[in-house]
Amino acid sequence: MPLVRIDFLKGRPEGFGKMAGEIVYEAMRATISVPENDKFQVITEHPPGGLNHADSYLGASYSDGLVLIQITLNAGRTVELKKSLYQRIAGDLHAMLGVRREDVVISLVEVSRENWSFGNGVAQYAG
Repeated sequence: MPLVRIDFLKGRPEGFGKMAGEIVYEAMRATISVPENDKFQVITEHPPGGLNHADSYLGASYSDGLVLIQITLNAGRTVELKKSLYQRIAGDLHAMLGVRREDVVISLVEVSRENWSFGNGVAQYAG
């Protein structure tokens, strides 16, 4: 169900993107009940200048270590679950990969269940 996009600048250690993807996947499983093997991710390293962002916004100051995470998922999670997901992702990226919590920007894009096809041209979640 979730489609995850993770963007960051080149210069991270080898394997950073895959590990970040695993961290996000495990956080989604633990906090918003994403099923096992429901993992679809696009991980993109950008060249210097490949991310254009403000130096700060809403009390957070960003560095070149910024990690942008966009998660497209089915609508319906509570605000409390979303907050738990944000905290878990930022905390685990910090603890496991040394990413500053301020440098973790997360966006959720909620869609209706019928907006997915997981192969064969079939809308598996449509009623």
